[in-house]
Amino acid sequence: MPTIVEGGEELIARWRQENPAGIVIEAPAPSEWPFRYPLCPELPAGPVLLRAANVDTAFVNTQSGGTHLVTTQRGYLEAEWTSALSRHGDARLVIEITQADGEHQVSHSLAIAFRLADPAERLLRCVEFLKAGRTPAALVATASACVEVNDLEAAARDLDDAIAKAPEWAAAHYERGKLWLRADDIAKASESFRRAGLLLPGFGSIWANLGATLGELDRPEEALASFERALVLEPSSPQVLNNVGVVKRELGRLGESEAAFRQVIQLTPEMAFGHYNLGHTLFLQGRFQAALSAYAEGQARDPEKNPVQASRLALCKLATGDAAGALRELQRATTGLPREYRRQLIGDTSAILWALVTQHPELQNWQDVHEWLTNELKG
Repeated sequence: MPTIVEGGEELIARWRQENPAGIVIEAPAPSEWPFRYPLCPELPAGPVLLRAANVDTAFVNTQSGGTHLVTTQRGYLEAEWTSALSRHGDARLVIEITQADGEHQVSHSLAIAFRLADPAERLLRCVEFLKAGRTPAALVATASACVEVNDLEAAARDLDDAIAKAPEWAAAHYERGKLWLRADDIAKASESFRRAGLLLPGFGSIWANLGATLGELDRPEEALASFERALVLEPSSPQVLNNVGVVKRELGRLGESEAAFRQVIQLTPEMAFGHYNLGHTLFLQGRFQAALSAYAEGQARDPEKNPVQASRLALCKLATGDAAGALRELQRATTGLPREYRRQLIGDTSAILWALVTQHPELQNWQDVHEWLTNELKG
């Protein structure tokens, strides 16, 4: 039996029969799980079965602006439970299947705070809770509330305090990594995520974030290894698959890159950048007609009509023999852009055009596009 299972009284009764010396105990209230360290209580030796109901109350979080406390995330809590129960060696957590019966009573102050709509009120309640004791869990929760209101200095102070008190807690290092990213310190963010991964290797988001930082640090082989670890844990994650495709493209593994992007599109056909990334990989393979179709599909699904991707679409049109269409697409894509951004985009497009012509000297009617780009850069 795995360490975490769904079931009810029948499963528990069967476990009792199979483990007559075993002990069944109630797990802590799930609404409190995000605010406990350690998450799993100390367990007696021998077979142990913990039972928990209304588990969805553990994942409630109304934070805004992209802030999301990691300990309220399902994947993190499942990884923490699995790790703790595996260390015991003979413990199971049974998540009881219950019928929805309205709101369940929530009494923990931080659980209440992370259900509030107002970030300022959430932070106020977290700070009030800290007065009773600066525990690692309270510090990490408060740091997240500080990030939500953009008080990054206070968040850093609280997270450093939490790490000093609980250096073996993955959540504290993970949140510190997120904060280092906000400070644009990629190297320190990478080290925080690496430490978190060593402590909780079963949480896929750690490896995804580590891979992203390693990519930024121009360490593509290590980045790919991290993304592939994340993919083992989350095989249907379009974000991780997309990152795998990008890194494999950078490493020149274009066939594998293409396969990854096709999986992304299959999972999330509405994701414009899945089509754009596939188009870029096909373009690098010289498969211009297929690349044109992918870029066109991306533009059709992109409400912003990304100018950079539109310029790539234009070059695909040129490579497939539609020089007039390429010029129209470039003019449309660059109209109304801020001056410096427009000049940079035209300069980048010109450089790609020269590379295209160098690799494909048989290309026809490219001179008109080159002349337009040159004149626009002079203007």
